[in-house]
Amino acid sequence: MSSQDTFNKPAHRVIELDIEGMTCASCVNRVERKLGKLDGVEASVNLPLESAHVTVPATVTDQQIVDTVNATGYKATVRQAPAPHTREHSEHQHHGNQTPDAEHAAHENHMDHGPSASTLRPRLIAAALLTVPVFAISMIPALQFANWGWVVGVLALPVVSWAAWPFHRAAAINARHFASTMDTLVSIGVIAAYLYSAWQLFADPRMTEHPGMESMSGGGLYFEVAAVVTTFLLLGRYLEANAKAKAGNALKALLNLGAKDATILVEGAEQKIPADQLLVDDVIVVRPGEKIATDGVVTDGESAVDASLVTGESVPVEVGPGSLVTGATINTSGRLLVRATRVGSDTTLAQMGRLVSQAQTGKAPIARLADRISSVFVPIVLVIALATFLLWLFFSGDLNAAFTAAVAVLVIACPCALGLATPVGLLTGTGRGAQLGILIKGPQVLEDTRHVDTILLDKTGTVTSGKLAVDHTVALNGHTPATVLTLAGAVESASEHPIAHAIAAAAKDAMPDAGAFPAVEGFSSAPGGGVRGTVVLDGSAYAVVVGRSGWLEGNGITLDPGQRETLAAEENGGATAIWVAVGGQPAGIVSLSDTIKPGSAAAIKKLKGMGIRPILLTGDNAAVAAQVAAAVGISPDDVFAGVLPEGKVAAVRKLQESGATVAMAGDGVNDAAALAQSDLGIAMGSGTDVAIEASDLTVMGSDLGQLVQAIELSRKTLSTIKTNLFWAFFYNAIGIPVAALGFLNPMIAGAAMAASSVLVVANSLRLRSFGK
Repeated sequence: MSSQDTFNKPAHRVIELDIEGMTCASCVNRVERKLGKLDGVEASVNLPLESAHVTVPATVTDQQIVDTVNATGYKATVRQAPAPHTREHSEHQHHGNQTPDAEHAAHENHMDHGPSASTLRPRLIAAALLTVPVFAISMIPALQFANWGWVVGVLALPVVSWAAWPFHRAAAINARHFASTMDTLVSIGVIAAYLYSAWQLFADPRMTEHPGMESMSGGGLYFEVAAVVTTFLLLGRYLEANAKAKAGNALKALLNLGAKDATILVEGAEQKIPADQLLVDDVIVVRPGEKIATDGVVTDGESAVDASLVTGESVPVEVGPGSLVTGATINTSGRLLVRATRVGSDTTLAQMGRLVSQAQTGKAPIARLADRISSVFVPIVLVIALATFLLWLFFSGDLNAAFTAAVAVLVIACPCALGLATPVGLLTGTGRGAQLGILIKGPQVLEDTRHVDTILLDKTGTVTSGKLAVDHTVALNGHTPATVLTLAGAVESASEHPIAHAIAAAAKDAMPDAGAFPAVEGFSSAPGGGVRGTVVLDGSAYAVVVGRSGWLEGNGITLDPGQRETLAAEENGGATAIWVAVGGQPAGIVSLSDTIKPGSAAAIKKLKGMGIRPILLTGDNAAVAAQVAAAVGISPDDVFAGVLPEGKVAAVRKLQESGATVAMAGDGVNDAAALAQSDLGIAMGSGTDVAIEASDLTVMGSDLGQLVQAIELSRKTLSTIKTNLFWAFFYNAIGIPVAALGFLNPMIAGAAMAASSVLVVANSLRLRSFGK
């Protein structure tokens, strides 16, 4: 093949399937194995979501994929992405329609394909009502009457047929394809117990002719075993279905956060439309208390926006003209006009939904072990059950004892818990993360967070806010710091520059009566230079010039050698130095520095407590970097200063070559390459799409404490999955030999089997309280 052919070779595409009828890890393994036999196809199947994430080459059609799954005994459908809306297309049909986000949520939360809680409930209720008298009559001699065995057999029949139908149906479908799953074990066990009992009763009709007769004879009827096992397993399935729905609710809630309607300006008039019809460049009117309908930029108005639904941060963010805002956040105060920049599936909310969905559909490396075991597990159990029956019969000659032990092996061995251990943990962990503004890109990330021992933190925007604030004021030529700051603040208050805002804000805070600034006359500003004006203070007029030293000298204000030394000392300390001149003479310096985020020091302390070494990475000079590192508790040896964007990748590589497992946290385009190079890339969500795309973990907020929380949640999710797998394996490893040795009644085995699944799901659901 030529290089040109290689270049022109069509890329693989990814399709999402909904699959009905899967019940355990064996089902998952079979579907993955069958799809994997198609050339170039890779599939990851998720049991709780009943879905598959399939990578398909151009040579394989969607229909071939669907046919392959259907031939395995399950029902597959390709999930269609919502079609892009246009206003003309939708105008007459939007009433009562869902937004694309809600449609997407409905697709994502497809928990109700297999036996859902609502379909299992009537079977469970009927089974429970009939099983109680069956169990009571069979086990309590005082309740028995003449020919009670026939009554018990009739009562148990609907339980083992209609109520147990989900198990029998799945077993039959699998048998048709010469395969077996946990349903095979349940179905064989239940049917065997019932048919054996019926055969005993027909072979000896006088068996229960008198009260207490069957139990006196040592036992030959197992109607109660068949009924009780069915009821317990249905209860387990019902609780599982409920729990799986709860685990998936976080994603559904996330996707339903979006606004359903939006008010747009059309030729100056307001018009209300469904949010799914918004187009890029539409101007949206957002009143106080309303949700911002889509991602955009503020064109008019000032307000505070509550972004806690998306970022997890509780403090509202101040916005004004030029500020970027995210869809689904809430406008808390003033009226805003927002120009839409991203709509539909391109929004931050939709992107979050996709990331969470991909993570939930993926498979952690640890889950592969469960898959490999489950593929051979059921056939081995069937062989063990047969061997148990034959050995008991051979050594004891007791048909009842042999039968009891074999049925107990079949029932106790069902690998339900094994199939649920990983996906339910992952589902709950990623769902809780989404609620906290933490997006875990895939299951592999959970393994990576466990191994990380070093984290590179980009200074600006990660450890610091990236916004300048006044640090202190130096006064010269007989002026006081308060006077210098007040005069500078008065002139700067008329300017739009970020440095001017910082100086004006500091001056305002320092004013004793918090009144208005002194009047300014003759204001003028030079872009990139500074500002000037005449300030009237305490009855006197002062000609004030504020700006960088070069601009002041260009305006005829000269600095003596001592003043130059003062300037150099300020700049060497990492500050941005702004000169203030009064009456043509230097009067002082306002020193500004990047502010450290309030939670940074506490977050660094937590990282150290987790065994992770924090390293500060910055393009700033060494003096600035050392100052920030000291303030947050990072060792002077762990500071990389003066690093250019391309140098960030080299810094990651250097640490990796020294044997460190490196995480990198950043928020800008210039961090993307380093995020991709690191073992674990963490994008701070105030950052760019490029950074988010290149990372493994995304923290939608900008607080370093949230980054720590993201690592904690990932590690907690992984440890939950491992606990689940341990109990699932331990349960089967202990249960099968105990049953084979005849120490386990099939009814107790059924209860224990159901309990193991519920235990695994309940353990996973504890993650829902993480961070509370």
